[in-house]
This record gives sequence, structure tokens and C-alpha cells, in this order.
Amino acid sequence: MELQPSEDRAPLHVTVWDGATPGAPRALLVHGTMSWGTRCFAGQRPLSELFRLELVDRRGFGDSPDIDHSDYAVDAEDLVQLLGTGAHLVGHSYGAAAAMLAAAARPEAVRSLTLIEPSALRTAAADPVVAAALTRIRAAFGESGGTGPEVSPQEYLRRSTEPYGMPVPEPTPRMLRAVRSAMRERPVWDAELELRPLAAASLPKTVINGTWETAHPDYREFTGRALAACGEYLAEAIGARHVRISGTDHSPHQDRPEVVNAILTRLWQS
Repeated sequence: MELQPSEDRAPLHVTVWDGATPGAPRALLVHGTMSWGTRCFAGQRPLSELFRLELVDRRGFGDSPDIDHSDYAVDAEDLVQLLGTGAHLVGHSYGAAAAMLAAAARPEAVRSLTLIEPSALRTAAADPVVAAALTRIRAAFGESGGTGPEVSPQEYLRRSTEPYGMPVPEPTPRMLRAVRSAMRERPVWDAELELRPLAAASLPKTVINGTWETAHPDYREFTGRALAACGEYLAEAIGARHVRISGTDHSPHQDRPEVVNAILTRLWQS
């Protein structure tokens, strides 16, 4: 997919955590759905002692401008511009799809690529576990990923967490805005991304997955096993190191930040 950065979009909001010495390596961190930069990557703040962390709020989330329909391709166009002369790039879940597209478009500007629980399932549909999950998800959400006008953001938030044994986040205005944007997102599970440019790129690549053994059984069966299989498939396809973090599920960087931070530190210092 060829990216054409738009000059007429309002700029994104980027939070900078930088306690490092001037000229320290830059890292762009891209959150997933129903979140924003500082919420998603709070556990990575200690890394700012060594690196300049730039936490991106995707359009429709955090303090970035609104967008009619959140879209990983639009996010990737934004990242292409934010990379500047070069940065390490990290994407979680939905944000991993945008990071993959941006890295494929500008591999020379990506110092390393880290994908945490990438959720572009269709790209890995050759795996039978992933293919079965795609069938379940499409049946539950439809091809367009829409939720229907009868579902309120509060109800969508509850349905996305409570049945899977997760606490329901406080429905603050910021959280409900993130939920509304998520309800109008282009479905990332149906993103079919071209992997050959990433496979050909010589930049260091890492895929991080949870092992999912501690997750609610329904959560693990509905998407968890497929996400783990997707990560393994993508790592092999693009020539990435694949790391599984025990005792975690879809957010290993939040569940065990010290482990993920150690991985990122070694990668960014190498």
C-alpha cells in the first residue's frame, strides 16, 4: 500500500517523555484501540531516562484531532511524517498495523520495529487458528466492524471488558471519546498487509506476544490464541525475533513492563 501523507490534516498530539541526555535515540510509541499514548505506555516511562519517548495519540484518541473513521492507513501516513530523520518504532495492537505500513514505506527512517500483539489477523489467515478466529469475529461484528446505532459507548465499553474478566474502565469523557472512535474504526482484523517490503528491510524487528495462559478462558478462545498465532506467523514472515512474555495476554508491556522494557532497552542500545 503506497502512502500519501496529507498536508491538510491537523497535526497529531505527541507527548514527549525525555529525561535523557540531549541527542538520545528517539522512539515513537503507537497505541492500540480504546486508549491513547500516555495510558497505553505508562509502564514504559522509565525508559525516558535513556531515550526520548514520543507517545503518539492517534486521530480520534487522547488529545489528537477528531476523525470521522479511525483508519490504520491514515495513522501510517501520520507516522511517516513523524519519523523525521529516524526513530525506533513501537506499535501495540491496532497501532502495530500502522507501524508496519509506515516501516514498509520508510524503512530507512526506522531504527528498529517492535510489534506488540499485532492484530492484523487477515494477514496471517493461512494459519488455521487465525482463520477460525476471523470467522468468529466477522460473525460477531460484521464485515464492516460496526456495532449498530443502538449500542452506546458505555455499553460497548462494558461488552469489551466485563465478559472477558477485565475491569470496566471508568467512563471518563476521555475514555468515552476513545470508545466512540473505536466503534467507528476500520477493522484492523481485516487488514491484509503486504509483508514483502518488511521482510526485505534490514532493520531489526521484534514481535512480542503474551502467552495468554492467565487470561479469562472466553477471552483466550475468542481472540487470544489467534493473536498469539498471528504474532508467530508475522515474525517468521518478516524475519523478526519472536518473544513470548509469560503471565500476560494482550498487553504484555502493561502486565509486565519491566520485562518488555528490558527487551526494548537491549534492542534500542544495540
